[in-house]
Amino acid sequence: MPLASGDRLGPYEIAELIGMGEVYRAHDPRLRRDVAIKVSAQQFSERFEREARAVAALNHPNVCTLYDVGPNYLVMELVEGPTLAEHIKEGAMPLAEALTVARQIAAGLEAAHEKGITHRDLKPGNVKIKPDGLVKVLDFGLAKVAPTSTSSGIGDESPTLSMASIAATRVGVILGTAAYMSPEQARGKANIDKRADIWAFGVVLHEMLTARRLFHGEDLTEVLASVVKERPDLSDAPREVQRLLTRCLEKDPAKRLRDIGDVWELMESGAQSPARAEARPPSKLPWITAALLGVLAITFGALWFRVPPQEFRAVEFSINEPLNTAFANTIGSMAASPDGRFVVFGATTPGNTTPRLWLRSLDSQEAKAAPRNRRRQLPLLVAGQQVPGIPHSYGQQT
Repeated sequence: MPLASGDRLGPYEIAELIGMGEVYRAHDPRLRRDVAIKVSAQQFSERFEREARAVAALNHPNVCTLYDVGPNYLVMELVEGPTLAEHIKEGAMPLAEALTVARQIAAGLEAAHEKGITHRDLKPGNVKIKPDGLVKVLDFGLAKVAPTSTSSGIGDESPTLSMASIAATRVGVILGTAAYMSPEQARGKANIDKRADIWAFGVVLHEMLTARRLFHGEDLTEVLASVVKERPDLSDAPREVQRLLTRCLEKDPAKRLRDIGDVWELMESGAQSPARAEARPPSKLPWITAALLGVLAITFGALWFRVPPQEFRAVEFSINEPLNTAFANTIGSMAASPDGRFVVFGATTPGNTTPRLWLRSLDSQEAKAAPRNRRRQLPLLVAGQQVPGIPHSYGQQT
C-alpha cells in the first residue's frame, strides 16, 4: 500500500512520492536532513542486509550514498536534478558534454570495482545530474559484492539491492534493465563481474551520443535476444569514441575491456579525455617553459647587443704658440675651456704693454684678442676661471 505524506517509516517521516516504484522523499528528524527511501513489498533477508551494508561502505562523490537499511526499505542520499534518461529525451548530447558525464559515471564505477562491488543495473534511469553538474550513480545496484570485499563470505548468489529484482513482476522495470544487460547476464550466467558494468557503460555512452537505444524489442524475449545475438551498430556514434565503444561492447567478456579506468586510453587522437583532464590539476609545465625561454631570450639579447664599455686613455699634447701673432710677453699659463674647444692666455704685444686675453681654437693656429667688456664677462670667456697672472678686474678696463 503506497505511503502518504505524514506517514512514518521507522524514524523517517514521509513527505511525498518522487520516483517510479515506491521511492519517497522523507525527513530524518534525528540528523535534520531529507533523504530518499525506497520501499520493497517484501522483508529483506539477513544476507540482503549484509550486502546493503557493504555497499553503504562505498563513499565516492559520484555514487549515491546508502545511509540505512530497514526491514523492507533502503534509505539513500536525496539527489536533486533530472535523471540521465530525462536528459537524453531532449536529444543527443554533444561529445564534450557526454564525455564529461561519462567520466563521472566511470569514476563511480571504478570506486565500486576497487571494493569488489559490481553494479549490474547501470542505465540512464539510475544516473542523476545535479544542478551543479555533479553526476551521481543511483541504485547501486544489482550490487554483487565479491568475497574479496569487506563483506567476506558473500558469494556469487548474492541478492540484488535493487527493487528491480524484488519487484520482478513489473514488466516495465525488467525491460528497462534488460536493454542494458550484458550478454552473460542475459544468458543467466552465474559468474558476473565488473565487465558487465563496462558493457552497460558502453550502452549508456552510445545512448547519450545518439539518443537511440542500442538494443530494443517489443518484449523481454526480443530485447534479450538482441543483446545476445545482434552485433551492435555503432556507425551513428562519433568517430572519436567508436573504438572505445567497440571494446566495451565485446560480447565475449574475455575480449572486453577489463578495467573501467582504461576506457580513455581507447579514445581516438584529437578527442579530449575528460578523465585525464579533471583527474589532475592543469599542468604548469607550459608556463614554466615559457618563463625559462623568456629569461634565456633576455639574457642572450643582453649579451649579443651589449655595448662594450668605452676605454678612457690619458692623452698628452702640446700647444704651440700661434705662428701669425707676435707677442711681446705672455703672462701666466694657458687655460682650457670646459668643453675643450678653446685655450685662453694673457699676453702683451709690441707697442702695447697693457696685457689682454687671447682666445685660440684648438683647430687653428691663429689667436684672436678677446673682446673687452665692462660687464664682467671675462670670467665667462674662460668658463668662470681666472687666468693666472691677469687681474680679475681686467675685464673692466677700457
